[in-house]
Amino acid sequence: MVTAVAQRLASQRKEIDDTLAAFALSPTQLQEVKAKMRVELERGLKKDSHPTASVKMLPTYVYRTPDGTERGKYLALDLGGTNFRVLVVKIRTGMRNSVRMYNKIYAIPLEIMQGTGEEYNMFTIIILYKLRNCISDFLDYMGMKNTRLPLGFTFSFPCNQTGIDKGDLVCWTKGFKATECEGYDVVDMLREAIKRRNEFDLDIVAIVNDTVGTMMTCAYEDPKCQIGLIAGTGSNVCYMEEMKNIEFVEGDEGQMCVNTEWGGFGANDNIEDIRTRYDREVDGGSLNPGKQRFEKMTSGMYLGEIVRRILIDLTKHGLLFRGRITERLKTKGIFETKFLSQIESDRLALLQVRSILQHLGLDSTCDDSIIVKEVCGAVSRRAAQLCGAGMAAVVDKIRENRGLDNLEITVGVDGTLYKLHPHFSTILKDTVRELAPNCKVDFILSEDGSGKGAALITAVIDKYLYAMRFSDETLRDIMARFRREMENGLGRDTNPTATVKMLPTFVRSIPDGSEKGDFIALDLGGSNFRILRVKVSHEKKQTVQMESQIYETPEDIIHGSGSRLFDHVAECLGDFMEKQKIKDKKLPIGFTFSFPCAHTKLDEAVLLTWTKRFKASGVEGMDVVKLLNKAIKKRGDYDADIMAVVNDTVGTMMTCGFDDQRCEVGIIIGTGTNACYMEELRHIDLVEGDEGRMCINTEWGAFGDDGTLEDIRTEFDREIDRGSPNPGKQLFEKMVSGMYMGELVRLILVKMAKEGLLFEGRITPELLTKGKIETKHVSAIEKSKEGLTKAEEILTRLGVEPSEDDCIAVQHVCAIVSFRSANLIAATLGAILTRLKDNKNTPRLRTTVGIDGSLYKMHPQYARRLHKTVRRLVPESDVRFLLSESGSGKGAAMVTAWASRLQNAFMHRV
Repeated sequence: MVTAVAQRLASQRKEIDDTLAAFALSPTQLQEVKAKMRVELERGLKKDSHPTASVKMLPTYVYRTPDGTERGKYLALDLGGTNFRVLVVKIRTGMRNSVRMYNKIYAIPLEIMQGTGEEYNMFTIIILYKLRNCISDFLDYMGMKNTRLPLGFTFSFPCNQTGIDKGDLVCWTKGFKATECEGYDVVDMLREAIKRRNEFDLDIVAIVNDTVGTMMTCAYEDPKCQIGLIAGTGSNVCYMEEMKNIEFVEGDEGQMCVNTEWGGFGANDNIEDIRTRYDREVDGGSLNPGKQRFEKMTSGMYLGEIVRRILIDLTKHGLLFRGRITERLKTKGIFETKFLSQIESDRLALLQVRSILQHLGLDSTCDDSIIVKEVCGAVSRRAAQLCGAGMAAVVDKIRENRGLDNLEITVGVDGTLYKLHPHFSTILKDTVRELAPNCKVDFILSEDGSGKGAALITAVIDKYLYAMRFSDETLRDIMARFRREMENGLGRDTNPTATVKMLPTFVRSIPDGSEKGDFIALDLGGSNFRILRVKVSHEKKQTVQMESQIYETPEDIIHGSGSRLFDHVAECLGDFMEKQKIKDKKLPIGFTFSFPCAHTKLDEAVLLTWTKRFKASGVEGMDVVKLLNKAIKKRGDYDADIMAVVNDTVGTMMTCGFDDQRCEVGIIIGTGTNACYMEELRHIDLVEGDEGRMCINTEWGAFGDDGTLEDIRTEFDREIDRGSPNPGKQLFEKMVSGMYMGELVRLILVKMAKEGLLFEGRITPELLTKGKIETKHVSAIEKSKEGLTKAEEILTRLGVEPSEDDCIAVQHVCAIVSFRSANLIAATLGAILTRLKDNKNTPRLRTTVGIDGSLYKMHPQYARRLHKTVRRLVPESDVRFLLSESGSGKGAAMVTAWASRLQNAFMHRV
């Protein structure tokens, strides 16, 4: 009797062991899996074999891991399982370990996952129904619904990417089967769905797989991390591959992250020898039979179901649960993978295992609990070993790519199976160690999930742009720096070394309404030279009549000799006087000369340095009034009385001051940039006298020439400077003015194209040509209604065939560059306004700023951005911004009228 029972038990034990033996992989079998995986990795990278490879090796267009310089605020979406997560990720000051995240998790109902009950595609359903209560809810919660942040989208399904923000869904995995999505660009679908809502706007910069997001998250903590592993609901790996090995992507230099999609390994039957009948049953009952075979043997989505089918089989043979198969055990999906983790816990007693089984409707004995624990162990151990074999193939490939005998590398890992199962990670690591003995592989757990990684990828892409974005704290710091430079420029001892020269103009007041007469105004400051006749009369009220003509200043004269330049000015003036029939008159002349000059009186101006591309020889260090008088006398056909030389900023202030006598600041924001303002004489050490005020020409374009702004200059600013006629000078002007803005945009676009972020990596000769993108193009591209159309037209003229996404990205670049300019101008203007406020010792400043310049006038967003930032930086002020409709030439006439009045008064007293 005892012998019969023993024999029966032995027979049952053998049957159980035989069942589980199919899950026990020998070292030889694991080596074979590694070798087969390695073959598929290579096939996936080759152009010829890629179409039939089971491991697709999809390019991600992520060219680098974080380097610690990333900073800014980003939005991230994370979709890849039964939950949908929305995050805001804040990266502070570019330092590692300085990331803060705010997130909410929203459930994705089964009918959306599987696309039932609605005819919309999945993205339409999610956005129109779920994101009404997800993204919209989250943005409301964060107070950011009107903020357009760069967005990284973690989409954890196989996608064929042609750019960082372009991804066609290859196939659904992990239980998703929503219709009308496969083969379509998920970013386009997401954008279209957002447009339908018309409640908020998102700037989608990058789409990434969760493995890539995990790698980027962990690489932020550990720079050696160049592999990402997901071991959770699904299973996948990505790693940094050499560009020269990716045959279907252009370029041989550097690296690119490749999303292996190793879940598809085995689709060509090369692992049939280790698949069991339970694996085949699970595959046959899945939503995608014949696909993702490796994933179905290794991932949390399927391990519980494999265990359930084994338990049913053993119960049918009377080896478990007294041979009784309950209805609950027959229910697909009832045995979840989390039960494996709980049952295999070393801390869990058999009694507690039995409790879990009873919860599943299974009346188990202690022997049943032992067997169930063995079954779970066999299934999970095989999963960990298979992942380890695949990982060994990846690390060995990286080692050989680099020509190393030994490799040290870090794998970033995420996924519930790796995190929660008590033995999975240990078995995985042991397997990698045994199969890749020449590789020292560390595993780092992603604590923050792949959403943070998507944000970091967005930061890596956008980091040259985010270097151009400033917080109000940074702008206030720049205000303080400029305020110190102003003080240096005003001091007698510090002025010689000051970069902001604070030049006295000897203009001592703004127009007071008593000006009258007939004047000539010359305006030289760019490629066009303007001459005006200004008549100011007082018949009933003060009126101004102006006639003007514009003359071109050719490049050969701009870069030629000083005598040729002033001969040209004198010739144009003679032509104008001839047409006005005033050659026989000696009218007072005001000369707007828009370059840095040192004044000793109103009608003397020694040029300090050329700016704005001018390079005429023999002028720097000379009095420009004498040079012009010499050219006029050489002609001998007319006479002139040059009474005042003013900068264009002074002319602008005087022009606007004629209309608003509170105007005491003048700014030019055009080809170049500069500012002037009315300073107290007692603060100007370089000029005698303490009473009254004098206009100071700041020449703020040179701000930063001493290195003061090095921390905010970018690689593109430095490249602009190196290629300019005056390297190392006018650094602030080169960051903000119209002369350089278009070129800044071009350099950024070239860099992004080279890294595959734009134009599918194509770079045309026109795009590489300096000056091909002008600031007027930036203004056109940023127009709200027709900007994208203009972007397409401009890029097409440059030989680029842009996609809609390219146009959106280019518009984003233009916005960042122009916004930086407005912010920096606001900071320096803020310093002037606070100085005026302090000079007046008033709790609240009320003043007017006169402005001229094509950038301010023509850019559709610039003025609004500037005004808004000034209000934030100087809240204790009421500032009116007055556009100079008549340019700075009228202002020169006003200065001349003022000077003429003083001269007449003096002559009358004599």
